[in-house]
Parts: sequence; C-alpha cells; structure tokens
Amino acid sequence: MVPIGGEVRQYQILVHPERLLAYRVGLDEVLAAAAESNRNVSGGIYRSGGREVLIRGLGRARDLEEIGLTVVAVRNSVPILVEDLAEVRIGPKVRFGTASVNAEPAVILSIQKQPAANTLELTETIDAELDRIQAALPAGVSFERSIFRQADFISLAVDNVMTALRDGAVLVIAILFLFLWNVRTTAISVLAIPLSLGVAVIVLRALGGTINTMTLGGVAIAIGALVDDAIIFVENAHRRLRENMGRPEEFRRPSLAVIRTAAREIRDPILNATLIITIVFVPLFFLSGIEGRMLRPLGLAYIVSILASLLVAVTVTQARGHGMLARARAAAELDRKSWLLRWLERLYRGILEWTLRRTGVVITATVLLLGATIAVIPTLGRAFLPEFQEGSLTISVVSLPGTSLAESDAIGARVERQLLAHPAVVATSRRTGRADLDEHAQGANASEVDAQLDLSGRDIATVMADLRAGFAGLPGTNVTVGQPIGHRIDHMLSGTRAAIAVNLFGPDLGRLRQIAAEIETVAQGVPGLVDIAVEQQAEVPQLQVRADRHAMARYGVTPGALAEAVDVAFQGEEVSLIREGQRAFDLVVRYDDASRADPEAIGSTLITTASGVTVPLSQLATVAPALGPNTINRENVQRKIVVSANVADRDVGTAVAELQERVAGDVSLPPEYHVQYGGQLESGQEAARRITILSIFSIAAIFLIMFRNFRNLRIAALLMVNLPLALAGGVAAVKLIGGTVNVATLVGFITLFGIAVRNGILLVARYRDLQAGGMSLAASIRRGSMERLSPILMTALTAGLALIPLALGLGEPGKEIQAPLAVVVLGGLLTSTFLNMVVVPALFLRFGPAAEARST
Repeated sequence: MVPIGGEVRQYQILVHPERLLAYRVGLDEVLAAAAESNRNVSGGIYRSGGREVLIRGLGRARDLEEIGLTVVAVRNSVPILVEDLAEVRIGPKVRFGTASVNAEPAVILSIQKQPAANTLELTETIDAELDRIQAALPAGVSFERSIFRQADFISLAVDNVMTALRDGAVLVIAILFLFLWNVRTTAISVLAIPLSLGVAVIVLRALGGTINTMTLGGVAIAIGALVDDAIIFVENAHRRLRENMGRPEEFRRPSLAVIRTAAREIRDPILNATLIITIVFVPLFFLSGIEGRMLRPLGLAYIVSILASLLVAVTVTQARGHGMLARARAAAELDRKSWLLRWLERLYRGILEWTLRRTGVVITATVLLLGATIAVIPTLGRAFLPEFQEGSLTISVVSLPGTSLAESDAIGARVERQLLAHPAVVATSRRTGRADLDEHAQGANASEVDAQLDLSGRDIATVMADLRAGFAGLPGTNVTVGQPIGHRIDHMLSGTRAAIAVNLFGPDLGRLRQIAAEIETVAQGVPGLVDIAVEQQAEVPQLQVRADRHAMARYGVTPGALAEAVDVAFQGEEVSLIREGQRAFDLVVRYDDASRADPEAIGSTLITTASGVTVPLSQLATVAPALGPNTINRENVQRKIVVSANVADRDVGTAVAELQERVAGDVSLPPEYHVQYGGQLESGQEAARRITILSIFSIAAIFLIMFRNFRNLRIAALLMVNLPLALAGGVAAVKLIGGTVNVATLVGFITLFGIAVRNGILLVARYRDLQAGGMSLAASIRRGSMERLSPILMTALTAGLALIPLALGLGEPGKEIQAPLAVVVLGGLLTSTFLNMVVVPALFLRFGPAAEARST
C-alpha cells in the first residue's frame, strides 16, 4: 500500500545553525543527543528474599518539554540543552508529493495486490474493511472508492464475455436445429457444450488456471467448435440410419451396427482435425513478454476446450447416440430433412456441377483472388495490441525540471479543473510528485491524473482529442493522454508512457537535447502523432558541496561525515520514535525552515573532527551554485534521451514508418549518435516475427499429419490450399474493421487456419473412402461433396456464428483481444467454407490421385 497526500505528524528538532556557532556545538552532537534522549533500557534484576525484581531504566521522552531538556554538550561547565539550540515542535513531515480528488486536497491510498491474489475477492475484502473503518472516522471524513478500481473493469469485462458466451451458445443450438430438424439429434449434439465446458473448467483448475477474461475468451472462441465433433458423428450416424431404413427390410442392418460403422468412418478425420487445431495454437505458448502473458491463457483455454469436446464426442456423444438414435426406427422420423438443408443441397448441386465442368475457370479465379489478397496485405497497418476500453483515462503531466512541488501542484489542479469541465469526465484523482513508499522515482515536476468517464453517446477517441486540444495551452508542460492499462503496457515496453519511443543515443547530453528537439519538430509534422514530447532532461540549478581533500585530511574529517552533515541539515534524519499511547511518531532532526532556504547555512554548519574540535563546513569544502542534469539515462552503457508520442486516428506501423523516413531525411546525426525506435511497434514486430516463424513449423507439422493420414503428397498439398482460401476472408475482415494487423488478429488467423484445414480433411477423407469402395474419381467427388455438405456447413456455421456476439463487441471492455480475433475467424470462415466446397472438388478432379494415375 502506497499513501500519498495529506500531512504526516512528526516530532521535530529544528536546529538554528547560528546557535550552533554561538555554542560551538556540532550538528552531529545534536543528532547523537536526540537519539539518546528517548530510550528505555533494562537494568537486569535484583533478588530480594525469594523474589526476582526487574530493573528498568525509563528514559523515553513523553512530551516536547522533555525532549527540549535533553543535554547535548557541556561548555565551560554549563550544560547546553536541545532547547538552547533548536525549536522543538510537532509539525508536518517534509512532503515530496501531494494528492487531490476532484481538484480538492485528499489522501490517496494505492493498493497493489500480490501476484497470486484474486482481484475481485481482494476488492470485496478491502470494501468490508473500509466499511468498518468508516464507522470510526470523524464527521466529514469519508472514503472515495471509485477513483480507480480494477475490479470494476474486470467485472464488466467478464460480464461482457459471459454474455457473448451465452449468446454464442444460443446461436449454435439454433443452427443445429435448422440443419438437423430433429430434436433427438440436436439434443445429442448440444449435450457436448455443457459437458465439454465442465471438463475444460476441471482441467483448467487442475492446471492452476483461473476464470478470467482471457480464459473465458478462449472458451467463447471455442464454443461453436465444441459441438463440431459431435455434429460430425451425429450427422453421419443419422444419414447412415436413414440410408439403412431406405433399404428393403431383408437387407437392413441392425441400428447399433450402423451407428458403430458411422462412428468408425469419422473417427480418424476428427482425431486428425483436432490434433491440427491443437498444433496451430502452439505458437502462443512461445510468446514472451506482455503478449505471452495475455494470450497463453486464451490458447490454453481454447485447446483444453477442444480436447474436452473430442473426449465427449468419442465417449458420451457416441454412447447417447447409440441409445437415442437406435430407438429412432421409424423411417419417417429418420428421413426428415430440414427445409434449409434441402434448399442448400439443391443450390450446391448446381454449383458443384458447374464447378466440375469448368475446373480451369475456378482455379484461375482462385489464383486471382489469392493474388489480390497478397496485394492487399502490404497495405494493412501494423500495431501491437488493440486499445483497451476501460472507461477511464490516465493523463501524465510533466513540467520543467526544477519546478517546485507547490507550483507543480497548481499546474496539476489546473489540469483537473479542465478535465472536470468536460461533460464526459465525472471524477478525477491526481498524484503529484512521489510518495515515500513509491517505487517510481518521479520528480516533483510530474503529476498523474486518473479521470473516470461517462461515455454515454460519446466516442472515447473524440473525448481524448478534445482534452488534448485543451491541454495545448499549458506552457512548458508535456501532457500525455492515454488509458490506464495502455499507459502501463507502454511503460513496461519502452520505459515511457507512450506508444512510440524514439531513443536517441550519443555521448554528449547537450547535443542529445538539440537533436531530440529536431526530432520533436519533425514528429509534429507527421499526421496522427499526438502527445509529442522530449524527455525532460535539462540543466537544473544545483548547490554543489565539493570536498577539499587536503583540508579534510588536515582536520581528520571523513567524506562520509561531511555528507551526513549536509544530509541531516537539509534533508533531516529520523533518530527515534515518540509514543502517544499505542501510536508512534518519528523524531526528526534538521535545520529550521528559514535556514534550509538559506544556502549560506551550509557553509556555517559545524563538523566535529576526530579530535573533538568543531570546524565550519566552509573550511572543509567549497559551496557554490552550479548547473547539472536533473537525470541521466543510459541503456547498454550509452547515454540516451527519448522523444515519445502517441498515435490517434492512424495505426502505429504506418505512423512510425513515416516518422522514420522523415527523421532519416531531415535530421543529421553526427558520428557516435544513432536512433532506435521502440514501444508498441518494436514489440508488435517481435511478436509477429515469433508467431510467423513458429506458425511455419506448425504448418509443416500439419502437412506431415495429413501426409501420414492419406499417405499421398499430392493430397496433402491439395489440402494446404485451404490456408490461402481462409486467408482471403481473414484479410478482408481485417480491412473491414480498420485495416490494422495486431497480435489479436494474428491469433485469429491461427485459429482460422486450423478450422479451415479440418473442413478440407473431412471432404477429402470421404472422397478417398468412396474411391476405396470402387467408385470413380468424378463420382466420388460428386457424392462425397454432397454427403459432406451438411456437416461442413454446420461445423463452419456453428464455429463462425458463435463468434458473432464477440465480433459485434468491438470496443467493449473485455473483448478488446477477442473481438478482432473473432472478426478474422468469421471473415475467413465465410470464404474458406464456400471456396472449400467449390475449389477443393475442382482441384481434386484436376490434380487428385486418380488424375495423376491417368496422366501417367
């Protein structure tokens, strides 16, 4: 817990340096006396008769008067007391930070959880504790708990994903019934959803996972695919039973035998298809950094859900199918086809015949489509992660180095008032400077403001643009507007709270600042770049105490003693604790406020030498004003300065590309100076590179699986055509939602490729089975395509339409990663499913194994 704001009560010994001079007492003597003025000691025990009595020395000071009566030294047989040298009082601790809520002074308590703690449960516990504390607070003191609560965003995000999960399941059930038109078969298929989810949750718990937006997102993406294996079994068994019932009674087989045969027919295809879907997600587990931490739970949840659905399909679904379908003996019950399926079969039969007669036209059109897709890919923008929609903003306000805390507080209050004047802002909180326990070494010239928003009828991008325009009037101040999660991600990626970090390296700080100013000017001319700022590295006034080694050696004073004297005089030192009942307060020794504002007081500070003589600091060191850097940043042992920027109404990739081009042309870098671009683009490029390389290995593994299954290189190669077929729709979908490729859309392509290849396997496996039964190539393609039309459409539609609730949630909290992923899968399934049923038959007729045999 890190508190900031308000005043902290202290017992203070405020030393007057002129009195030290008058009495010839060193500051170190006051420090030692103050430390000894407040001690209780044990004197052991004494024995009296048969008793032992504890001896205690009670020397603790109980009030200001007792502290003032402490003896510091004796001069000419006269004791010199603390009160002779200093003012003893109760006063506020010197502050390095302050805080406010809604532009009014406040104390802000930032609570950070342990990594393994559950945020929602912890928040409930904290709320209960605050309720208990509130009852004991004086009138007029209250807690404002809505400043920033991560639990609110998490709850909203989880609710949104749960809603998408529910709506997706409803769409899956509706699609199944429309195709199967049979309550019995629909029930068998739908049973896979709750059972698979139950198994997935048990496995995730066993693996140490938690139910969060990413794991729920993985399940929501998989929800349509959970019934795929069950659909394939039920549809095949239903069709085989229907065919069996259509035979003369003397040639009919027992229903259970028919169902077992149907299960064997689809066993290998669904096993291979599930294995392929699992393999395509392997790259997610090799991602590092933030993207890996975010996407690994999603990938794990998806894989576990898919494997759970396979387990349910080969056990429960088949067992229930044996029981329920075997009882459906009436031919009328089995022969019913839905009106939708009959209409689709009539439509597809005509398309298939046209395709098989014009394979050259189909293949040429496909090649042109793929060429167009490849041409579009370079025009797509690049980014790292989608923006998170949290309903709040984080505004970083940095004024010139050397700005006092009071002045910085006034600037921060002005920013808060501007925020509160905007109709979308409902509340603000601000931290200026740093808290004592804060791990961030933020200067007094920096403020961070959190703003809670009401976006009813408003677009957050417009709100941010309005606020940026208002902040443009703050002179000498860099203002960066972002969202809390985005700010923290940017800070972890590049050390700056902005999407783009231009790192300038070189040996001379002054020259670095000049070049950085040139880069800032160039960046201001790049469309889409906002919040452009040069890192505040500047020469600030300093009062330097430079030790005279010869004088110190002459008097026998160490550099440490010199440094401690300066530190105690102006910074102060906590020497003890004063207790008031059950509470304890620091006892601090330092110079009085007037002397701390007087540079000459440093030179007159007395230092006690090793021989006991007191010497003014001015005889041991030179005290002079100077200029020096407020901070020095290095990376890989090189000095650097950062020019940062955010991006609005444009993707990061193209914005950085234009910035790089302009900097290369307009900024001349001397030898030993160079520029490195970091932030979201660098991380996005690294993630994309890693995903691409690992996906190549996944695709190779998929090819080997298909070759092992079909024992034919040509068939395996033909099935790989499904990948570019899916790519076309995925790229079109990316273009539709803004044309930016990020880690989320790349994961969408991974998901899409697995589903697309699975459908191709189902189709070609049926062709091969029919050919093995003696059917000709063309006949096997016609019959196999018609037989697989229903399961392929059902699996594609359930997998695709189940994603509609996620896809429609673009920009909603909790769906920032899943929504673009869902859009890519949905778009890719639209093209890959249609083209799979058209292009694969044409390719198989032209280049399949039988065609190969004829050509030889």
